[in-house]
Amino acid sequence: MTADTFPLFPAIEANRSGMLKVDDTHTLYWEESGNPQGQPVLFLHGGPGAGTSPTHRRFFDPVHYRIVLFDQRGAGKSLPLGEYRDNTTPLLVNDIEKIRVMLGIEQWLVFGGSWGSTLALAYGEAHPERCLGFVLRGIFLCTKAEVEWFVNGMKFFFPEVHQRFAEAVPAEERHDLLTAYTKRLFSDDPAVYIEAARNWSRYEGSCIFLKPQPDTIADFESDAICIGLGRLEAHYMLHAAFMREDQLIQDIERIRHLPAVIVQGRYDVVCPPVSAYRLHQAWPEASLQMIADAGHSGSEPGIAEALVRATEQFRQSGRFE
Repeated sequence: MTADTFPLFPAIEANRSGMLKVDDTHTLYWEESGNPQGQPVLFLHGGPGAGTSPTHRRFFDPVHYRIVLFDQRGAGKSLPLGEYRDNTTPLLVNDIEKIRVMLGIEQWLVFGGSWGSTLALAYGEAHPERCLGFVLRGIFLCTKAEVEWFVNGMKFFFPEVHQRFAEAVPAEERHDLLTAYTKRLFSDDPAVYIEAARNWSRYEGSCIFLKPQPDTIADFESDAICIGLGRLEAHYMLHAAFMREDQLIQDIERIRHLPAVIVQGRYDVVCPPVSAYRLHQAWPEASLQMIADAGHSGSEPGIAEALVRATEQFRQSGRFE
């Protein structure tokens, strides 16, 4: 499957891009594409640590939208790659505000999938006055149950994949895989943390599609993706995303007045539909769209089509059906 088979807008180049130093440790890559005078939309990538790609610009009509992408701390083109220190959800929320102010944007539509949905909700609940609405996909609330599912539960659907993931650490440590992996992922020795990151990233990449995509698995194993993804996912899971348990549901009243759509793959094994359903129960005004023939990835045709349809509905009416 290639990007050209999705129901997306044509590929475009960024109009401008740059690096924003946000503290003594981290410098973030950011870019703008589409209409410089258009309606601002912020794309938040998954992971954490997965980074952005040119394909992510294509969920939005470039004639209408001013499309803002950035790589979160430790991800993609941001520096240093895979750095988990000084990397928390409140700091990421502050980074978003720094980018918004730098670009002179008053309000924007917030679009996020997987971990991007987590960060979108955290940002919206911290700064509801800056949000026009939300397009959320593959909901992850970073609760204890979801972390446990990711580390151990996916074996019920992908037993051979999970076995390979578990057997990458010594047998005596397999009773607590998150701790075993974080010990290696947070090593200062690249030989140790890159191997662990590749094993972690391969595990996720093997489970995200309804029908596995070998090219995607190979991409997830690349240093450019696995270092950020492996280290930062484990870091955030170990620390419950630096939020109190179920914080995003408990604080939903702060954004319930804003339009939102939730797009969820019915057979999403990485972020099971129960989280999207819980979010919709807490936020019944949001539109929940369960995609019957999809897993987790935003690039699966049914999910991509629903996401583009959502951005088009917002372009036309400022709301979602």
